Amino acid sequence: QLLGGQRQPRSFWTFEYYQAFFDVDTQQVLERIKGSVTPLPGKNFVRHHLRNNPDLYGPFWICATLVFALAVSGNLSHLTEKRTSPAYRYSPHFHTVTIAATLIYCYAWLVPLALWGFLRWRQSRGAGAYSFLETVCVYGYSLSAYVPAAVLWLIPAAWLQWLLLAVAALLSASVLALTFWPLVRADGRATALAVVAAVVSLHTLLAVGC
Repeated sequence: QLLGGQRQPRSFWTFEYYQAFFDVDTQQVLERIKGSVTPLPGKNFVRHHLRNNPDLYGPFWICATLVFALAVSGNLSHLTEKRTSPAYRYSPHFHTVTIAATLIYCYAWLVPLALWGFLRWRQSRGAGAYSFLETVCVYGYSLSAYVPAAVLWLIPAAWLQWLLLAVAALLSASVLALTFWPLVRADGRATALAVVAAVVSLHTLLAVGC
């Protein structure tokens, strides 16, 4: 199944089917957030933190928190820049919420879907694959690094803002690379490097675009 992990089959129309995707406690979520920003050679996020129990609770709320943080920091930054102008009248930019939500949730679902589909297609050539839910879970948790960076973006120092963004992107992209490299390294060096480069590049572009 598309959302399959190592779970007992349940009917698609039952509440229990969806409840299983949110069956985690606070400690598990915190451990997964920590693991998503701690790139350690030889440590695979899926194998060491998900352990055949991926969830959608963490990814959903991390995305929601990031959308909120981006919208608030964007509005406050704009207010800080313009407040010295006597003619300025503050008007909240609600469209930033829509833009941020569209970008974040599309990235958190469509990129994992494309990567999952590609890895499934390449399995005959030696590539491995996680379940779709595991892939979404990895990407969702990887966005947690951008939440503090978005909040600290309020500090009016351009060099510090870009430094924070670079650190957040480097940490989370490194975890993504370490997680997916074992799946693609048997599929030819050129293909493996191209896949990892695409994963890292898209993750970095999201940070720059938001």
